[in-house]
Amino acid sequence: MAQSNSPISGVAERYAGSLFDLAAQSGTIAEVEANLGRFEALLEGSADLDRLMKSPVFSAQDQLRAISAIADKAKIGGLVGNFLRVVARNRRLFAVPGMIRAFRRIAAEHRGEVAADVTSAHTLTAAQQTELKAALKSVAGKDVSISVIVDPSLLGGIVVRMGSRQIDTSLKTKLNSLKLALKEVG
Repeated sequence: MAQSNSPISGVAERYAGSLFDLAAQSGTIAEVEANLGRFEALLEGSADLDRLMKSPVFSAQDQLRAISAIADKAKIGGLVGNFLRVVARNRRLFAVPGMIRAFRRIAAEHRGEVAADVTSAHTLTAAQQTELKAALKSVAGKDVSISVIVDPSLLGGIVVRMGSRQIDTSLKTKLNSLKLALKEVG
């Protein structure tokens, strides 16, 4: 399994691994995964929360108070609530999206699944996600859990990352390839 050597991915992997160990010991892997998904949805829906997590301007204490209030209001408690507080106290909130992806990958491996990150130009319907999972299962030979990110800059199509493989059928990539081909001709 290929892993990135960036410091952020290393931090994310370590924190996610620790959270997974705690969840496995307490038998709450599915609950933790669901709560992480709820927090991720909050993050994707709020530019202010994103700014709070990424900006070095906020002190660790400010971040801790804000994350505690958000977790309490969203009823994200237990391991995930405590986890987010520890991450805020340690000034690692910037790496939470990577931690969530890493946790999902670890949990999928634990269930005997392969995790796939899917970037789509538009939101995928439930039927499209089911069809995509079936297609990826035929390639991987295992059940596949997908994490979908919407990126309108792709214009159309999808990019799938599964382990060390990447399948890019985005219109953006095809247009860039065409542009390069035309430069070579002219």
